[in-house]
Amino acid sequence: MLTRSEIRAALQASGEQQQELFAEARRRRQEHFGRRIVVRGVIEITNVCRVNCDYCPMRRDNVQDNDRFFMSSENIQRCARSIRDAGINVVLLQGGETTRVLSVLRESIPAIREIYDGDVEILLNVGNLTRAQYKNLRELGAVSYIIKHETSDPELFRAIRHEDLEQRLRCMRDLLDLGYRVGTGLISGLPGQSIESIIDDIELAGELGVHMCSVSPFVPAPDTPLSIAPAGSNELALNIIAILRICYPHLLIPSVSALEKTDSGGQSRGLDAGANVLTVNFTGEADRDRYLIYGNKRFVVGLEHARKLADNAGLIMGRSIFIGDGDERMRWE
Repeated sequence: MLTRSEIRAALQASGEQQQELFAEARRRRQEHFGRRIVVRGVIEITNVCRVNCDYCPMRRDNVQDNDRFFMSSENIQRCARSIRDAGINVVLLQGGETTRVLSVLRESIPAIREIYDGDVEILLNVGNLTRAQYKNLRELGAVSYIIKHETSDPELFRAIRHEDLEQRLRCMRDLLDLGYRVGTGLISGLPGQSIESIIDDIELAGELGVHMCSVSPFVPAPDTPLSIAPAGSNELALNIIAILRICYPHLLIPSVSALEKTDSGGQSRGLDAGANVLTVNFTGEADRDRYLIYGNKRFVVGLEHARKLADNAGLIMGRSIFIGDGDERMRWE
């Protein structure tokens, strides 16, 4: 584990120092995962959200250019079959925060398990719920859950999400206690964010004992209160990825699409900095176009793009590490 002063210096690394940081991160990844990275298939099930985050076009008050949708269980299952046929056994069901998704999740989770004959990691990302609701979804077959803290600064969290950070952390602790494999994540370069706050973010991942952590550079999106704020730096986000890998070698760390949107080749550099997860989008085109996570010009990761990224990095696209023997590479049809 690096000290705070070492993390502070690493966050500002550039040039040769950055390359040395990335090389150490790749060495740690190799020690714990070899050449294998995990590939997920994401299905975006709704763009409706109860939260009013200042950075998100799907925020509650944003009705402009937001044609709201809820995916049916039948469509979710159709997408899940496409993910299975691609040889991927991590199905990520992701959507805005609303309890209205619970009924379709309760129907879809057992159906997806049947499609895969049980050989599937069902990963959820639908925000704050009650402990009882998390327990119910776990009993139905959900394996893992992403619930990003976004920022560990309580004042900044309240300013941009208009909720209390402690509520979010309560959800993470409930999920861990219930046996989920849990992922958190941060946005780097948020307006008002300090370097010390980012160091707190990195340390929080260790204190929580999570299994996954993402890093997304801040992307100013249209029709949001932060639309004219400066974009976050990819260089800072990449340095954070490398630091997380060095501090917590066991973590699953995705190279997110925001890196590619912010800078062409950004996802490739994410792998270079020690990331070991790629997420491929299997949402139908009509719904995908309405999922305005960064506005209407986000970068959508397809299967061929992911294969090219892995091949160029000399990495092997693999399956879930949280179910089965965890050693099987993807089976291409």
